[in-house]
Amino acid sequence: MKKVDKLDLKILQIISVDARVPFKDVAEVCGVSRAAIHQRVQRLTEAGVITGSGYNVYPKHIGYSTCTFVGITLERGSMYKEVAAELLKIPEIVECHFTTGHYTMLVKLYLRDNEHLMDLLNNRIQEINGVISTETLISLEQSFTRQVPIIIPGEEENKNLRAAREYAAHLAETAALADDPDGDDNASEQRSRRKTEN
Repeated sequence: MKKVDKLDLKILQIISVDARVPFKDVAEVCGVSRAAIHQRVQRLTEAGVITGSGYNVYPKHIGYSTCTFVGITLERGSMYKEVAAELLKIPEIVECHFTTGHYTMLVKLYLRDNEHLMDLLNNRIQEINGVISTETLISLEQSFTRQVPIIIPGEEENKNLRAAREYAAHLAETAALADDPDGDDNASEQRSRRKTEN
């Protein structure tokens, strides 16, 4: 496809926040016709820039209360394509990655409970030809999930990214105050200076 341009990025900024926003509203913000937005979205979809168009279902609300990552070590790294094809047959696996580091592959699963996890590990994953060992990491809590930031060259950084950076700075300040309780005045001066600069 052609290189993603500023209009494409602007469209992606909008629909990544709310995929249900009407094209006429996107067109109004972007200053182009509704037909132009439709054509752009269609092209971005065909090129694989945009994937999926449905709603995201929260797994815990439909009985999948355990989120787990499983590191898989293969007999040979060259077997990953064959193993990935077998892992694809397990519907509870929602992500599969071929990785560097300690594991050959890393998969993410949603399961009903620990018994469900043990069944999949013992009777499905570990039975795949080429798998020599697995290590399980159970997620205790998902702190957040989000899209990658979409930045338009030459324009001011989007508000969401700026807010995230300000929040990160706030956490850093809080940690610094905890380490140096006598530095309150200095920290306050720094915060005031930053607000004035912004």
